[in-house]
Amino acid sequence: MASFFFLVAYPMSLVPCPSLLHFPWSLNPGPSPMSLVMTSAPALEPVSLAEAKAHLRIDHTLEDALIQSLIITSRLHIEAALGLALITQSWSFFADRWPKAQRLVMPMRPVQAIASVRLWKIDGTSMQLPGQAFFLDGQGLPARLVWQGNGPPTDPERTVNGIEVAFTAGFGAAPTDVPATIRHALLLLVAHWYENREPVEIGAEHSAIPAMVSDLLMPYRRRRL
Repeated sequence: MASFFFLVAYPMSLVPCPSLLHFPWSLNPGPSPMSLVMTSAPALEPVSLAEAKAHLRIDHTLEDALIQSLIITSRLHIEAALGLALITQSWSFFADRWPKAQRLVMPMRPVQAIASVRLWKIDGTSMQLPGQAFFLDGQGLPARLVWQGNGPPTDPERTVNGIEVAFTAGFGAAPTDVPATIRHALLLLVAHWYENREPVEIGAEHSAIPAMVSDLLMPYRRRRL
Protein backbone atom coordinates (compact mmCIF):
# COMPACT_ATOMS: atom_id res chain seq x y z
CA MET A 1 0.00 0.00 0.00
CA ALA A 2 1.81 3.11 -1.22
CA SER A 3 1.48 6.49 0.43
CA PHE A 4 0.55 9.45 -1.75
CA PHE A 5 1.36 12.99 -0.71
CA PHE A 6 0.10 16.09 -2.46
CA LEU A 7 3.58 17.38 -3.07
CA VAL A 8 3.73 17.03 -6.83
CA ALA A 9 7.03 17.29 -8.69
CA TYR A 10 6.21 19.47 -11.67
CA PRO A 11 8.30 19.47 -14.84
CA MET A 12 10.38 22.53 -15.62
CA SER A 13 10.01 23.65 -11.99
CA LEU A 14 6.50 24.88 -12.66
CA VAL A 15 4.13 25.48 -9.77
CA PRO A 16 0.32 25.48 -9.67
CA CYS A 17 -1.57 28.64 -10.43
CA PRO A 18 -2.20 30.31 -7.02
CA SER A 19 -5.89 30.80 -7.88
CA LEU A 20 -6.29 27.01 -8.16
CA LEU A 21 -4.19 25.88 -5.22
CA HIS A 22 -6.61 24.97 -2.42
CA PHE A 23 -5.31 21.94 -0.58
CA PRO A 24 -8.24 19.89 0.71
CA TRP A 25 -6.99 18.88 4.13
CA SER A 26 -6.95 22.52 5.26
CA LEU A 27 -10.73 22.58 4.80
CA ASN A 28 -11.58 20.01 7.46
CA PRO A 29 -13.46 21.68 10.34
CA GLY A 30 -11.38 21.68 13.48
CA PRO A 31 -7.66 21.20 14.02
CA SER A 32 -7.51 17.44 13.38
CA PRO A 33 -4.76 16.73 10.78
CA MET A 34 -5.30 14.21 8.03
CA SER A 35 -3.17 11.69 6.15
CA LEU A 36 -3.91 10.11 2.78
CA VAL A 37 -2.95 6.69 1.42
CA MET A 38 -3.78 5.53 -2.10
CA THR A 39 -4.98 1.91 -2.12
CA SER A 40 -5.88 1.55 -5.82
CA ALA A 41 -4.56 3.79 -8.59
CA PRO A 42 -6.55 4.85 -11.67
CA ALA A 43 -6.54 2.14 -14.32
CA LEU A 44 -6.00 4.66 -17.12
CA GLU A 45 -5.61 8.37 -17.78
CA PRO A 46 -8.37 10.88 -18.67
CA VAL A 47 -6.79 11.40 -22.10
CA SER A 48 -4.96 8.79 -24.15
CA LEU A 49 -1.51 9.03 -25.67
CA ALA A 50 -3.13 9.13 -29.13
CA GLU A 51 -5.37 12.06 -28.11
CA ALA A 52 -2.43 14.00 -26.70
CA LYS A 53 -0.33 13.37 -29.82
CA ALA A 54 -3.19 14.50 -32.05
CA HIS A 55 -3.52 17.67 -29.98
CA LEU A 56 0.24 18.26 -30.29
CA ARG A 57 0.16 17.34 -34.01
CA ILE A 58 2.87 14.71 -33.53
CA ASP A 59 2.90 11.67 -35.81
CA HIS A 60 6.12 9.92 -34.69
CA THR A 61 6.81 7.70 -31.68
CA LEU A 62 10.16 9.12 -30.57
CA GLU A 63 8.64 11.12 -27.70
CA ASP A 64 5.84 8.79 -26.63
CA ALA A 65 7.37 8.19 -23.19
CA LEU A 66 7.75 11.94 -22.59
CA ILE A 67 4.19 12.70 -23.67
CA GLN A 68 2.78 9.91 -21.52
CA SER A 69 4.67 11.26 -18.51
CA LEU A 70 3.30 14.75 -19.20
CA ILE A 71 -0.25 13.34 -19.29
CA ILE A 72 0.27 11.76 -15.86
CA THR A 73 1.90 14.89 -14.44
CA SER A 74 -0.87 17.11 -15.80
CA ARG A 75 -3.54 14.87 -14.29
CA LEU A 76 -1.77 14.89 -10.91
CA HIS A 77 -1.42 18.67 -11.09
CA ILE A 78 -5.14 19.18 -11.70
CA GLU A 79 -6.16 16.67 -9.05
CA ALA A 80 -3.88 18.14 -6.40
CA ALA A 81 -4.68 21.77 -7.18
CA LEU A 82 -8.46 21.29 -7.18
CA GLY A 83 -8.92 18.42 -4.73
CA LEU A 84 -10.37 16.22 -7.48
CA ALA A 85 -10.15 12.57 -8.43
CA LEU A 86 -10.65 12.26 -12.18
CA ILE A 87 -10.67 8.53 -12.98
CA THR A 88 -11.98 6.03 -10.39
CA GLN A 89 -9.39 5.42 -7.64
CA SER A 90 -9.44 4.16 -4.05
CA TRP A 91 -8.00 5.83 -0.96
CA SER A 92 -7.90 5.72 2.80
CA PHE A 93 -7.66 8.90 4.77
CA PHE A 94 -6.87 9.12 8.45
CA ALA A 95 -7.88 11.70 11.04
CA ASP A 96 -6.91 11.95 14.70
CA ARG A 97 -10.41 12.66 16.02
CA TRP A 98 -13.90 13.73 14.98
CA PRO A 99 -14.41 17.44 14.28
CA LYS A 100 -16.79 19.26 16.64
CA ALA A 101 -19.22 19.68 13.75
CA GLN A 102 -19.48 15.85 13.56
CA ARG A 103 -18.73 15.81 9.86
CA LEU A 104 -15.57 14.99 7.99
CA VAL A 105 -14.74 16.98 4.89
CA MET A 106 -13.51 14.46 2.36
CA PRO A 107 -10.03 15.20 0.98
CA MET A 108 -11.15 14.96 -2.64
CA ARG A 109 -14.25 14.75 -4.79
CA PRO A 110 -16.43 13.43 -6.25
CA VAL A 111 -16.72 10.54 -3.78
CA GLN A 112 -18.48 7.53 -5.25
CA ALA A 113 -18.77 5.36 -2.14
CA ILE A 114 -17.49 4.77 1.38
CA ALA A 115 -16.03 1.28 1.78
CA SER A 116 -15.59 1.44 5.55
CA VAL A 117 -15.07 3.70 8.56
CA ARG A 118 -12.78 2.21 11.20
CA LEU A 119 -11.61 3.26 14.65
CA TRP A 120 -8.10 2.07 15.49
CA LYS A 121 -7.14 0.86 18.95
CA ILE A 122 -3.85 1.14 20.76
CA ASP A 123 -3.19 -2.59 20.33
CA GLY A 124 -3.31 -2.27 16.52
CA THR A 125 -6.78 -3.74 16.03
CA SER A 126 -9.71 -1.81 14.61
CA MET A 127 -13.49 -1.62 14.92
CA GLN A 128 -15.66 -0.96 11.87
CA LEU A 129 -18.55 1.44 12.39
CA PRO A 130 -21.95 0.64 10.85
CA GLY A 131 -22.59 2.25 7.49
CA GLN A 132 -25.99 3.57 8.53
CA ALA A 133 -24.29 5.82 11.08
CA PHE A 134 -23.11 8.10 8.27
CA PHE A 135 -24.54 10.10 5.39
CA LEU A 136 -22.29 10.68 2.39
CA ASP A 137 -22.62 13.89 0.41
CA GLY A 138 -20.25 12.68 -2.27
CA GLN A 139 -21.08 15.35 -4.86
CA GLY A 140 -20.86 18.27 -2.46
CA LEU A 141 -18.44 21.12 -2.81
CA PRO A 142 -16.67 19.94 -0.73
CA ALA A 143 -17.79 16.32 -0.31
CA ARG A 144 -18.70 15.46 3.28
CA LEU A 145 -19.21 12.43 5.49
CA VAL A 146 -21.79 13.39 8.11
CA TRP A 147 -22.34 11.50 11.37
CA GLN A 148 -26.00 10.64 11.89
CA GLY A 149 -25.76 7.97 14.60
CA ASN A 150 -27.29 8.11 18.05
CA GLY A 151 -25.28 10.48 20.22
CA PRO A 152 -21.83 11.86 19.41
CA PRO A 153 -19.37 9.72 17.43
CA THR A 154 -16.97 7.54 19.39
CA ASP A 155 -13.39 8.78 19.54
CA PRO A 156 -10.64 6.28 18.71
CA GLU A 157 -8.21 4.95 21.31
CA ARG A 158 -5.25 5.72 19.09
CA THR A 159 -4.59 9.44 19.28
CA VAL A 160 -2.77 9.71 15.94
CA ASN A 161 -4.55 8.60 12.75
CA GLY A 162 -7.12 6.79 14.83
CA ILE A 163 -9.98 7.23 12.33
CA GLU A 164 -9.67 5.57 8.93
CA VAL A 165 -12.15 6.22 6.12
CA ALA A 166 -11.73 3.99 3.06
CA PHE A 167 -13.44 5.38 -0.03
CA THR A 168 -13.64 5.37 -3.81
CA ALA A 169 -13.50 8.65 -5.70
CA GLY A 170 -13.59 9.85 -9.29
CA PHE A 171 -15.99 10.89 -12.02
CA GLY A 172 -16.03 7.32 -13.36
CA ALA A 173 -13.94 4.48 -14.75
CA ALA A 174 -13.88 5.75 -18.36
CA PRO A 175 -12.14 8.86 -19.74
CA THR A 176 -15.47 10.06 -21.14
CA ASP A 177 -16.84 10.21 -17.59
CA VAL A 178 -14.48 13.13 -16.89
CA PRO A 179 -16.00 16.52 -17.81
CA ALA A 180 -14.91 17.67 -21.26
CA THR A 181 -13.61 21.00 -19.94
CA ILE A 182 -11.22 19.22 -17.55
CA ARG A 183 -9.99 16.91 -20.30
CA HIS A 184 -9.40 19.90 -22.58
CA ALA A 185 -7.54 21.75 -19.83
CA LEU A 186 -5.37 18.67 -19.33
CA LEU A 187 -4.48 18.61 -23.04
CA LEU A 188 -3.60 22.31 -22.92
CA LEU A 189 -1.39 21.69 -19.90
CA VAL A 190 0.38 18.82 -21.68
CA ALA A 191 1.01 21.11 -24.66
CA HIS A 192 2.29 23.90 -22.42
CA TRP A 193 4.78 21.64 -20.67
CA TYR A 194 5.78 19.98 -23.95
CA GLU A 195 6.69 23.38 -25.39
CA ASN A 196 8.40 24.64 -22.20
CA ARG A 197 10.95 22.05 -21.12
CA GLU A 198 13.86 24.24 -20.11
CA PRO A 199 14.62 24.72 -16.40
CA VAL A 200 13.14 27.96 -15.06
CA GLU A 201 13.03 29.74 -11.76
CA ILE A 202 9.93 28.96 -9.70
CA GLY A 203 7.59 31.96 -9.82
CA ALA A 204 9.10 33.37 -13.02
CA GLU A 205 6.59 34.88 -15.45
CA HIS A 206 7.17 32.27 -18.17
CA SER A 207 6.64 29.42 -15.66
CA ALA A 208 3.01 30.36 -14.99
CA ILE A 209 0.19 28.03 -15.97
CA PRO A 210 -1.64 29.40 -19.05
CA ALA A 211 -4.67 31.53 -18.18
CA MET A 212 -6.90 29.43 -20.44
CA VAL A 213 -6.18 26.35 -18.31
CA SER A 214 -7.11 28.24 -15.14
CA ASP A 215 -10.29 29.57 -16.77
CA LEU A 216 -11.41 26.10 -17.86
CA LEU A 217 -10.84 24.72 -14.37
CA MET A 218 -12.36 27.65 -12.47
CA PRO A 219 -15.82 26.03 -12.03
CA TYR A 220 -14.20 23.14 -10.18
CA ARG A 221 -12.47 25.19 -7.49
CA ARG A 222 -13.32 24.26 -3.93
CA ARG A 223 -15.06 26.80 -1.77
CA ARG A 224 -13.33 27.84 1.42
CA LEU A 225 -15.26 27.11 4.59
